Amino acid sequence: MAVLFFFRLSELSVKLALRNLRPFLVLFLLTFFFHAVFTDGKILWKVPFVSVFITEEGIYQAIFYTFRIGILVVLASLLTLTTSPMSLTDGIERFLTPFRRMGVPAHEIAMMFSISLRFIPILIDETERIRKAQVSRGGCFEGNIFRRIRSIVPVVVPLFLSTFRRANDLALAMDARCYRGGVARTSYHVLRFHREDILALLVVILLGIPVVFLR
Repeated sequence: MAVLFFFRLSELSVKLALRNLRPFLVLFLLTFFFHAVFTDGKILWKVPFVSVFITEEGIYQAIFYTFRIGILVVLASLLTLTTSPMSLTDGIERFLTPFRRMGVPAHEIAMMFSISLRFIPILIDETERIRKAQVSRGGCFEGNIFRRIRSIVPVVVPLFLSTFRRANDLALAMDARCYRGGVARTSYHVLRFHREDILALLVVILLGIPVVFLR
């Protein structure tokens, strides 16, 4: 109910959240299968020809953890759809700022998070470009699972090389602009807590307390 309320509050369609679950369908199936099979309990069904048993407790655990991962994916998609990468980076840095006295590199962690977010779409485009190039050279990405695994190698190796090259270019560009980590830096937009932020934090705490005590 809380997730539906958040989607309603952000004026996003629930269908969009369900559509974002499709790429993780294999993960959901594997999670359900492993919990249903490898959890001890009352045996409900034996898989023919193999010593594999599906238990009642395993079904409960499979449903619980599959649903839990689904909620995590939906909330992550909600966060990325409603918040820009720069806002996420600034928020992480602002949140970690009080821990600087304990030696936590707040700015460096926020910088790595920002770079990671910016590299994701670049890597996706690079992967698609390499795949099309391999197909134009006669590469085949269809067939049984073993053939597909072998066809991944000609994509992964150039992708790693391209990633290292881009990372090296980024490091040289940051060094050319005299970027130095660990130095106190200022921000053009200074984040401050407002009444809406305190209210949102209280709502999250109130929703989190029942989750902790009703596990």
